[in-house]
Amino acid sequence: MRTSGILLPVASLPSRYGIGCFSKEAYEFVDRLEEAGQSYWQILPLGPTGYGDSPYQSFSTFAGNPYFIDLETLVKEGLLTEEECDACDFGDNAEYIDYEKIYLSRFKVLRKAFERFAADDVYDAFVSENGYWLEDYALYMAIKDALGGISWSEWPAELKDREEAALNQKREELAGEVAFYKFQQFMFLKQWKALKAYANEKGIRIIGDIPIYVAFDSADTWANPVLFQFDEDNQPKAVAGCPPDAFSATGQLWGNPLYKWDYHKSTGYAWWLLRLAHVFKLYDTVRIDHFRGFDEYYSIPFGDQTAERGHWEKGPGMDLFRTMKETLGDLPIIAEDLGFLTDTVRQLLKDSGYPGMKVLEFAFVAGEDSDYLPHNYDKNCVVYTGTHDNDTLQGWYQTLSEEDKEMTKEYLNNPYTPDEEVHWDFISLAMRSVADTCIIPVQDYLGLGNKARINMPSTLGSNWMWRMKKGAFTDELIKKIRKTTEVCAR
Repeated sequence: MRTSGILLPVASLPSRYGIGCFSKEAYEFVDRLEEAGQSYWQILPLGPTGYGDSPYQSFSTFAGNPYFIDLETLVKEGLLTEEECDACDFGDNAEYIDYEKIYLSRFKVLRKAFERFAADDVYDAFVSENGYWLEDYALYMAIKDALGGISWSEWPAELKDREEAALNQKREELAGEVAFYKFQQFMFLKQWKALKAYANEKGIRIIGDIPIYVAFDSADTWANPVLFQFDEDNQPKAVAGCPPDAFSATGQLWGNPLYKWDYHKSTGYAWWLLRLAHVFKLYDTVRIDHFRGFDEYYSIPFGDQTAERGHWEKGPGMDLFRTMKETLGDLPIIAEDLGFLTDTVRQLLKDSGYPGMKVLEFAFVAGEDSDYLPHNYDKNCVVYTGTHDNDTLQGWYQTLSEEDKEMTKEYLNNPYTPDEEVHWDFISLAMRSVADTCIIPVQDYLGLGNKARINMPSTLGSNWMWRMKKGAFTDELIKKIRKTTEVCAR
Protein backbone atom coordinates (compact mmCIF):
# COMPACT_ATOMS: atom_id res chain seq x y z
CA MET A 1 0.00 0.00 0.00
CA ARG A 2 1.31 3.46 -0.90
CA THR A 3 1.69 5.63 2.18
CA SER A 4 3.29 8.89 3.29
CA GLY A 5 4.22 10.72 6.44
CA ILE A 6 6.10 13.62 7.97
CA LEU A 7 9.42 13.74 9.83
CA LEU A 8 9.41 15.97 12.90
CA PRO A 9 11.51 15.31 16.03
CA VAL A 10 9.58 15.52 19.30
CA ALA A 11 12.02 18.18 20.51
CA SER A 12 11.08 20.36 17.50
CA LEU A 13 7.42 20.59 18.42
CA PRO A 14 6.17 23.94 19.69
CA SER A 15 5.38 23.91 23.41
CA ARG A 16 5.16 26.17 26.41
CA TYR A 17 8.34 25.25 28.25
CA GLY A 18 11.31 25.57 25.92
CA ILE A 19 11.43 22.21 24.13
CA GLY A 20 8.97 20.01 22.28
CA CYS A 21 7.43 17.34 24.51
CA PHE A 22 4.37 15.12 24.97
CA SER A 23 2.17 18.19 25.40
CA LYS A 24 -1.13 19.23 23.84
CA GLU A 25 0.86 20.52 20.84
CA ALA A 26 1.99 16.95 20.14
CA TYR A 27 -1.63 15.80 20.11
CA GLU A 28 -2.52 18.73 17.86
CA PHE A 29 0.25 17.70 15.45
CA VAL A 30 -1.25 14.21 15.29
CA ASP A 31 -4.59 15.81 14.45
CA ARG A 32 -2.94 17.78 11.65
CA LEU A 33 -1.31 14.64 10.29
CA GLU A 34 -4.73 12.99 10.13
CA GLU A 35 -6.26 16.04 8.44
CA ALA A 36 -3.43 16.03 5.90
CA GLY A 37 -4.13 12.40 4.99
CA GLN A 38 -0.83 11.09 6.36
CA SER A 39 -0.07 7.61 7.66
CA TYR A 40 3.18 8.13 9.55
CA TRP A 41 4.87 10.43 12.04
CA GLN A 42 8.62 9.80 11.98
CA ILE A 43 10.67 10.94 14.96
CA LEU A 44 14.29 10.74 16.11
CA PRO A 45 15.57 8.59 19.01
CA LEU A 46 13.83 9.35 22.31
CA GLY A 47 16.75 8.60 24.65
CA PRO A 48 18.17 10.96 27.31
CA THR A 49 20.82 13.18 25.77
CA GLY A 50 24.14 14.32 27.17
CA TYR A 51 26.99 16.53 25.99
CA GLY A 52 26.25 17.83 22.49
CA ASP A 53 22.50 17.16 22.87
CA SER A 54 22.51 14.50 20.15
CA PRO A 55 19.76 11.85 20.36
CA TYR A 56 22.33 9.49 18.81
CA GLN A 57 24.61 9.81 21.88
CA SER A 58 22.31 8.79 24.71
CA PHE A 59 22.95 7.83 28.32
CA SER A 60 20.85 4.71 27.68
CA THR A 61 19.49 2.84 24.69
CA PHE A 62 16.45 1.84 26.77
CA ALA A 63 15.60 4.99 28.75
CA GLY A 64 13.52 7.96 27.62
CA ASN A 65 14.41 11.65 27.60
CA PRO A 66 12.99 13.36 30.72
CA TYR A 67 12.88 16.65 28.77
CA PHE A 68 9.90 15.20 26.89
CA ILE A 69 7.75 14.79 30.01
CA ASP A 70 4.90 17.28 29.69
CA LEU A 71 4.81 19.60 32.68
CA GLU A 72 1.24 20.72 32.00
CA THR A 73 0.09 17.12 32.42
CA LEU A 74 1.89 16.99 35.77
CA VAL A 75 0.05 20.18 36.76
CA LYS A 76 -3.27 18.53 35.92
CA GLU A 77 -2.27 15.51 38.02
CA GLY A 78 -1.57 17.77 40.99
CA LEU A 79 2.18 17.10 41.05
CA LEU A 80 3.13 20.66 40.04
CA THR A 81 1.63 24.12 39.96
CA GLU A 82 1.65 26.48 37.00
CA GLU A 83 3.46 29.01 39.15
CA GLU A 84 6.30 26.55 39.77
CA CYS A 85 6.65 25.87 36.04
CA ASP A 86 6.44 29.54 35.06
CA ALA A 87 9.06 30.47 37.63
CA CYS A 88 11.68 28.48 35.69
CA ASP A 89 13.68 29.95 32.81
CA PHE A 90 13.38 27.55 29.88
CA GLY A 91 14.51 30.13 27.30
CA ASP A 92 12.44 32.65 25.38
CA ASN A 93 13.15 31.81 21.73
CA ALA A 94 10.21 29.91 20.26
CA GLU A 95 12.31 28.71 17.29
CA TYR A 96 15.39 27.33 19.07
CA ILE A 97 16.02 25.16 22.11
CA ASP A 98 18.31 26.56 24.82
CA TYR A 99 19.63 23.26 26.17
CA GLU A 100 21.61 24.85 28.99
CA LYS A 101 18.49 26.51 30.39
CA ILE A 102 16.47 23.32 29.90
CA TYR A 103 19.10 21.32 31.79
CA LEU A 104 19.28 23.80 34.66
CA SER A 105 15.49 24.09 35.03
CA ARG A 106 13.83 20.84 33.98
CA PHE A 107 15.24 18.60 36.69
CA LYS A 108 14.46 21.14 39.41
CA VAL A 109 10.79 21.21 38.54
CA LEU A 110 10.62 17.43 37.95
CA ARG A 111 12.10 16.94 41.41
CA LYS A 112 9.19 18.90 42.91
CA ALA A 113 6.78 16.57 41.12
CA PHE A 114 8.71 13.53 42.34
CA GLU A 115 8.50 14.69 45.95
CA ARG A 116 4.70 14.73 45.69
CA PHE A 117 4.41 11.47 43.78
CA ALA A 118 3.01 8.43 45.54
CA ALA A 119 3.98 5.05 44.13
CA ASP A 120 1.13 2.65 43.38
CA ASP A 121 0.63 -0.77 41.82
CA VAL A 122 1.00 0.63 38.30
CA TYR A 123 4.35 2.18 39.17
CA ASP A 124 5.51 -0.98 40.95
CA ALA A 125 4.60 -3.04 37.88
CA PHE A 126 6.57 -0.65 35.65
CA VAL A 127 9.67 -0.97 37.85
CA SER A 128 9.37 -4.76 37.88
CA GLU A 129 8.78 -5.14 34.14
CA ASN A 130 11.66 -2.84 33.21
CA GLY A 131 14.13 -3.89 35.86
CA TYR A 132 16.47 -5.50 33.33
CA TRP A 133 17.61 -2.01 32.25
CA LEU A 134 16.01 0.41 34.72
CA GLU A 135 17.98 -0.63 37.80
CA ASP A 136 21.35 -0.12 36.12
CA TYR A 137 20.28 3.11 34.42
CA ALA A 138 18.90 4.76 37.57
CA LEU A 139 21.95 3.79 39.63
CA TYR A 140 24.32 4.92 36.85
CA MET A 141 22.66 8.35 36.62
CA ALA A 142 22.57 8.78 40.41
CA ILE A 143 26.28 7.94 40.74
CA LYS A 144 27.13 10.13 37.75
CA ASP A 145 25.36 13.11 39.32
CA ALA A 146 27.01 12.50 42.68
CA LEU A 147 30.43 12.55 40.99
CA GLY A 148 29.82 15.80 39.12
CA GLY A 149 28.76 14.28 35.82
CA ILE A 150 32.09 12.67 34.88
CA SER A 151 32.17 9.62 32.62
CA TRP A 152 32.00 6.23 34.32
CA SER A 153 35.48 5.50 32.95
CA GLU A 154 36.78 8.11 35.43
CA TRP A 155 34.89 6.78 38.46
CA PRO A 156 36.69 5.16 41.40
CA ALA A 157 37.82 1.67 40.40
CA GLU A 158 35.34 -0.15 42.66
CA LEU A 159 32.42 1.67 40.95
CA LYS A 160 33.86 1.62 37.46
CA ASP A 161 34.39 -2.14 37.74
CA ARG A 162 31.01 -2.70 39.43
CA GLU A 163 32.21 -4.34 42.62
CA GLU A 164 29.04 -5.56 44.31
CA ALA A 165 29.81 -4.19 47.78
CA ALA A 166 30.49 -0.72 46.36
CA LEU A 167 27.30 -0.80 44.27
CA ASN A 168 25.21 -1.88 47.25
CA GLN A 169 26.65 0.96 49.30
CA LYS A 170 25.75 3.46 46.58
CA ARG A 171 22.24 2.01 46.22
CA GLU A 172 21.73 2.74 49.90
CA GLU A 173 23.44 6.15 49.94
CA LEU A 174 21.69 7.36 46.77
CA ALA A 175 18.34 5.64 47.20
CA GLY A 176 16.44 8.92 46.80
CA GLU A 177 18.24 9.83 43.58
CA VAL A 178 17.81 6.33 42.17
CA ALA A 179 14.08 6.59 42.87
CA PHE A 180 14.00 10.03 41.21
CA TYR A 181 15.39 8.60 37.98
CA LYS A 182 12.93 5.70 38.07
CA PHE A 183 10.11 8.22 38.52
CA GLN A 184 11.28 10.14 35.42
CA GLN A 185 11.19 6.96 33.33
CA PHE A 186 7.76 6.03 34.63
CA MET A 187 6.34 9.43 33.67
CA PHE A 188 8.10 9.40 30.31
CA LEU A 189 6.70 6.01 29.34
CA LYS A 190 3.23 6.73 30.71
CA GLN A 191 2.94 9.96 28.70
CA TRP A 192 4.53 8.52 25.54
CA LYS A 193 2.23 5.48 25.55
CA ALA A 194 -0.79 7.79 25.83
CA LEU A 195 0.39 9.92 22.91
CA LYS A 196 1.21 6.89 20.76
CA ALA A 197 -2.18 5.33 21.53
CA TYR A 198 -3.86 8.58 20.46
CA ALA A 199 -1.88 8.61 17.22
CA ASN A 200 -2.71 4.99 16.48
CA GLU A 201 -6.41 5.65 17.08
CA LYS A 202 -6.18 8.42 14.48
CA GLY A 203 -4.58 6.04 11.97
CA ILE A 204 -1.10 7.49 12.45
CA ARG A 205 1.76 5.05 12.99
CA ILE A 206 5.04 6.05 14.62
CA ILE A 207 8.37 5.48 12.87
CA GLY A 208 11.08 5.44 15.52
CA ASP A 209 14.83 5.36 15.17
CA ILE A 210 17.36 3.03 16.76
CA PRO A 211 21.03 4.05 16.54
CA ILE A 212 23.32 1.17 15.67
CA TYR A 213 25.77 2.21 18.39
CA VAL A 214 25.48 3.31 22.01
CA ALA A 215 27.46 6.12 23.63
CA PHE A 216 30.63 5.20 25.50
CA ASP A 217 29.44 7.21 28.50
CA SER A 218 26.22 5.28 28.99
CA ALA A 219 24.56 2.84 31.34
CA ASP A 220 24.71 0.25 28.55
CA THR A 221 28.51 0.13 28.42
CA TRP A 222 28.98 0.46 32.18
CA ALA A 223 26.56 -2.35 32.98
CA ASN A 224 27.57 -4.65 30.11
CA PRO A 225 31.23 -4.08 29.16
CA VAL A 226 31.48 -7.66 27.88
CA LEU A 227 29.33 -6.65 24.89
CA PHE A 228 31.95 -4.25 23.59
CA GLN A 229 35.52 -4.25 22.30
CA PHE A 230 37.08 -3.14 25.59
CA ASP A 231 40.48 -3.96 27.09
CA GLU A 232 41.10 -5.24 30.62
CA ASP A 233 40.70 -1.69 31.97
CA ASN A 234 37.33 -1.30 30.25
CA GLN A 235 38.72 1.21 27.77
CA PRO A 236 37.73 0.87 24.09
CA LYS A 237 40.24 -0.88 21.86
CA ALA A 238 38.68 0.82 18.83
CA VAL A 239 35.77 3.16 18.10
CA ALA A 240 33.26 3.79 15.34
CA GLY A 241 33.24 6.30 12.51
CA CYS A 242 33.46 6.68 8.74
CA PRO A 243 36.51 6.81 6.46
CA PRO A 244 37.70 9.93 4.63
CA ASP A 245 35.62 10.84 1.60
CA ALA A 246 34.74 13.77 -0.65
CA PHE A 247 32.92 15.45 2.26
CA SER A 248 35.63 15.03 4.90
CA ALA A 249 39.34 14.63 4.22
CA THR A 250 39.92 13.09 7.67
CA GLY A 251 36.70 11.07 7.87
CA GLN A 252 34.18 11.06 10.71
CA LEU A 253 35.26 10.08 14.23
CA TRP A 254 32.06 9.21 16.11
CA GLY A 255 33.82 7.70 19.11
CA ASN A 256 31.17 5.08 19.93
CA PRO A 257 32.47 1.74 21.23
CA LEU A 258 32.30 -1.17 18.82
CA TYR A 259 30.50 -4.43 19.49
CA LYS A 260 32.21 -7.71 20.27
CA TRP A 261 30.13 -9.51 17.67
CA ASP A 262 31.53 -12.98 18.39
CA TYR A 263 30.30 -12.66 21.98
CA HIS A 264 26.86 -11.44 20.84
CA LYS A 265 26.62 -14.44 18.52
CA SER A 266 27.52 -16.82 21.38
CA THR A 267 24.53 -15.51 23.37
CA GLY A 268 22.13 -15.79 20.45
CA TYR A 269 22.21 -11.99 20.21
CA ALA A 270 20.30 -11.81 23.50
CA TRP A 271 21.06 -8.12 24.18
CA TRP A 272 20.08 -7.10 20.65
CA LEU A 273 16.83 -9.04 20.94
CA LEU A 274 16.04 -7.26 24.21
CA ARG A 275 16.84 -3.93 22.57
CA LEU A 276 14.65 -4.59 19.52
CA ALA A 277 11.77 -5.92 21.61
CA HIS A 278 11.95 -2.76 23.74
CA VAL A 279 11.85 -0.29 20.84
CA PHE A 280 8.91 -2.09 19.28
CA LYS A 281 6.98 -1.34 22.46
CA LEU A 282 7.64 2.34 21.72
CA TYR A 283 7.21 2.48 17.92
CA ASP A 284 5.20 0.86 15.16
CA THR A 285 8.05 0.81 12.63
CA VAL A 286 11.76 1.14 13.37
CA ARG A 287 14.47 2.75 11.24
CA ILE A 288 17.79 1.00 11.95
CA ASP A 289 20.55 3.57 11.70
CA HIS A 290 23.80 2.88 9.76
CA PHE A 291 22.62 -0.43 8.30
CA ARG A 292 25.87 -0.96 6.43
CA GLY A 293 27.63 -1.35 9.79
CA PHE A 294 25.98 -4.77 10.16
CA ASP A 295 27.74 -5.93 6.99
CA GLU A 296 31.07 -4.22 7.62
CA TYR A 297 31.93 -1.63 10.25
CA TYR A 298 34.71 0.93 10.27
CA SER A 299 37.13 0.42 13.16
CA ILE A 300 39.34 3.34 14.28
CA PRO A 301 42.13 2.86 16.85
CA PHE A 302 41.08 4.30 20.19
CA GLY A 303 42.86 7.57 20.92
CA ASP A 304 43.22 8.64 17.29
CA GLN A 305 42.13 12.21 16.63
CA THR A 306 40.85 11.50 13.10
CA ALA A 307 39.32 8.55 11.25
CA GLU A 308 42.18 8.26 8.76
CA ARG A 309 43.81 5.12 10.21
CA GLY A 310 40.63 3.08 10.44
CA HIS A 311 39.89 -0.15 8.63
CA TRP A 312 36.83 -2.26 7.78
CA GLU A 313 35.86 -5.37 9.72
CA LYS A 314 33.06 -7.85 9.13
CA GLY A 315 29.79 -7.44 11.03
CA PRO A 316 27.21 -10.09 11.90
CA GLY A 317 25.37 -9.84 8.57
CA MET A 318 22.22 -11.89 8.03
CA ASP A 319 22.94 -14.08 11.06
CA LEU A 320 21.65 -11.30 13.33
CA PHE A 321 18.58 -10.48 11.22
CA ARG A 322 17.75 -14.15 10.74
CA THR A 323 17.85 -14.62 14.51
CA MET A 324 15.68 -11.53 14.97
CA LYS A 325 13.05 -12.87 12.57
CA GLU A 326 13.08 -16.33 14.14
CA THR A 327 12.68 -14.92 17.66
CA LEU A 328 10.65 -11.72 17.28
CA GLY A 329 8.88 -12.29 13.96
CA ASP A 330 9.01 -10.31 10.72
CA LEU A 331 9.16 -6.82 12.19
CA PRO A 332 8.47 -3.64 10.18
CA ILE A 333 11.99 -2.22 9.80
CA ILE A 334 13.50 0.47 7.57
CA ALA A 335 17.19 0.07 6.77
CA GLU A 336 19.18 3.30 6.73
CA ASP A 337 21.45 2.22 3.88
CA LEU A 338 22.88 5.63 3.00
CA GLY A 339 26.51 6.34 2.22
CA PHE A 340 28.98 4.38 0.11
CA LEU A 341 27.39 0.99 -0.57
CA THR A 342 29.30 -2.11 -1.54
CA ASP A 343 27.89 -5.16 -3.30
CA THR A 344 27.83 -7.04 0.01
CA VAL A 345 25.75 -4.29 1.66
CA ARG A 346 23.30 -4.36 -1.24
CA GLN A 347 23.08 -8.14 -0.91
CA LEU A 348 22.44 -7.87 2.84
CA LEU A 349 19.62 -5.40 2.20
CA LYS A 350 18.12 -7.72 -0.42
CA ASP A 351 18.44 -10.79 1.82
CA SER A 352 16.84 -8.98 4.77
CA GLY A 353 13.87 -7.85 2.69
CA TYR A 354 13.86 -4.49 4.49
CA PRO A 355 13.14 -1.33 2.51
CA GLY A 356 16.14 0.97 2.12
CA MET A 357 16.17 4.75 1.92
CA LYS A 358 16.25 7.06 -1.10
CA VAL A 359 17.10 10.73 -0.52
CA LEU A 360 16.33 13.20 -3.32
CA GLU A 361 19.01 15.64 -2.17
CA PHE A 362 21.61 13.00 -3.06
CA ALA A 363 20.22 12.49 -6.56
CA PHE A 364 21.07 15.58 -8.55
CA VAL A 365 24.69 15.54 -9.69
CA ALA A 366 25.07 16.70 -13.28
CA GLY A 367 26.19 13.92 -15.61
CA GLU A 368 25.45 11.07 -13.16
CA ASP A 369 22.61 8.55 -13.21
CA SER A 370 22.24 8.26 -9.45
CA ASP A 371 20.48 5.42 -7.62
CA TYR A 372 18.63 8.19 -5.79
CA LEU A 373 16.88 9.44 -8.94
CA PRO A 374 13.27 8.20 -8.86
CA HIS A 375 13.41 6.39 -12.22
CA ASN A 376 15.87 3.96 -10.58
CA TYR A 377 13.66 3.05 -7.58
CA ASP A 378 11.85 -0.18 -6.94
CA LYS A 379 8.75 -0.18 -4.75
CA ASN A 380 10.40 -1.62 -1.65
CA CYS A 381 11.99 1.60 -0.44
CA VAL A 382 11.24 4.77 1.53
CA VAL A 383 11.82 8.05 -0.29
CA TYR A 384 12.80 11.23 1.57
CA THR A 385 13.42 14.71 0.24
CA GLY A 386 16.07 14.93 2.99
CA THR A 387 16.75 13.65 6.50
CA HIS A 388 17.69 15.20 9.84
CA ASP A 389 21.34 15.09 8.70
CA ASN A 390 20.68 17.07 5.50
CA ASP A 391 20.02 20.70 4.82
CA THR A 392 16.41 21.65 4.17
CA LEU A 393 15.29 21.49 0.53
CA GLN A 394 15.39 25.26 0.24
CA GLY A 395 18.80 25.49 1.91
CA TRP A 396 20.18 22.69 -0.26
CA TYR A 397 18.79 24.07 -3.51
CA GLN A 398 20.34 27.49 -2.93
CA THR A 399 23.82 25.92 -2.69
CA LEU A 400 23.64 23.81 -5.87
CA SER A 401 26.08 24.56 -8.66
CA GLU A 402 24.58 25.99 -11.83
CA GLU A 403 25.14 22.65 -13.61
CA ASP A 404 23.37 20.67 -10.87
CA LYS A 405 20.56 23.21 -10.67
CA GLU A 406 20.08 22.99 -14.44
CA MET A 407 19.85 19.20 -14.14
CA THR A 408 17.11 19.48 -11.51
CA LYS A 409 15.09 21.79 -13.76
CA GLU A 410 15.42 19.40 -16.67
CA TYR A 411 14.50 16.39 -14.53
CA LEU A 412 11.54 18.16 -12.95
CA ASN A 413 10.51 19.46 -16.39
CA ASN A 414 9.48 22.71 -14.76
CA PRO A 415 12.02 25.47 -15.44
CA TYR A 416 9.58 28.23 -14.53
CA THR A 417 9.13 27.49 -10.83
CA PRO A 418 10.43 30.43 -8.74
CA ASP A 419 13.15 29.41 -6.32
CA GLU A 420 11.00 30.14 -3.28
CA GLU A 421 8.45 27.53 -4.44
CA VAL A 422 10.82 24.87 -5.78
CA HIS A 423 10.46 22.70 -2.66
CA TRP A 424 6.98 21.75 -3.84
CA ASP A 425 8.41 20.36 -7.09
CA PHE A 426 10.67 18.02 -5.13
CA ILE A 427 7.91 17.05 -2.72
CA SER A 428 5.66 16.18 -5.66
CA LEU A 429 8.49 14.20 -7.27
CA ALA A 430 8.96 12.15 -4.11
CA MET A 431 5.22 11.61 -3.67
CA ARG A 432 4.79 10.51 -7.31
CA SER A 433 7.64 8.00 -7.14
CA VAL A 434 6.99 4.25 -7.01
CA ALA A 435 8.42 4.06 -3.46
CA ASP A 436 5.93 2.36 -1.15
CA THR A 437 6.49 5.03 1.51
CA CYS A 438 7.29 8.74 1.23
CA ILE A 439 8.47 10.79 4.23
CA ILE A 440 8.87 14.57 4.04
CA PRO A 441 10.62 16.59 6.77
CA VAL A 442 8.25 19.23 8.11
CA GLN A 443 10.74 22.01 7.25
CA ASP A 444 10.39 21.12 3.58
CA TYR A 445 6.61 21.43 3.65
CA LEU A 446 7.12 24.80 5.33
CA GLY A 447 9.66 25.88 2.69
CA LEU A 448 12.24 26.87 5.30
CA GLY A 449 15.90 27.65 4.63
CA ASN A 450 19.05 26.32 6.27
CA LYS A 451 18.38 28.04 9.60
CA ALA A 452 15.83 25.27 10.13
CA ARG A 453 18.39 22.52 9.62
CA ILE A 454 18.36 19.93 12.42
CA ASN A 455 21.92 18.61 12.29
CA MET A 456 25.19 19.09 10.46
CA PRO A 457 27.21 15.89 11.04
CA SER A 458 30.66 16.18 12.65
CA THR A 459 29.92 19.62 14.12
CA LEU A 460 29.03 20.77 17.63
CA GLY A 461 27.27 23.80 19.03
CA SER A 462 24.27 24.53 16.83
CA ASN A 463 22.60 21.16 16.20
CA TRP A 464 19.31 19.63 17.40
CA MET A 465 17.99 23.10 18.28
CA TRP A 466 15.36 24.01 15.66
CA ARG A 467 11.68 24.18 16.66
CA MET A 468 8.56 24.64 14.57
CA LYS A 469 6.62 27.82 15.26
CA LYS A 470 3.19 27.41 16.80
CA GLY A 471 0.56 27.79 14.08
CA ALA A 472 3.02 27.08 11.24
CA PHE A 473 0.85 24.22 10.01
CA THR A 474 -1.93 26.39 8.56
CA ASP A 475 -5.24 25.14 7.21
CA GLU A 476 -4.11 26.15 3.73
CA LEU A 477 -0.94 24.07 4.03
CA ILE A 478 -2.84 21.08 5.38
CA LYS A 479 -5.21 21.19 2.40
CA LYS A 480 -2.30 21.36 -0.03
CA ILE A 481 -0.54 18.41 1.61
CA ARG A 482 -3.76 16.37 1.55
CA LYS A 483 -4.41 17.19 -2.09
CA THR A 484 -0.89 16.16 -3.09
CA THR A 485 -1.23 12.98 -1.06
CA GLU A 486 -4.54 12.03 -2.69
CA VAL A 487 -3.40 12.85 -6.23
CA CYS A 488 -0.38 10.60 -5.72
CA ALA A 489 -2.57 7.79 -4.32
CA ARG A 490 -0.95 7.77 -0.91
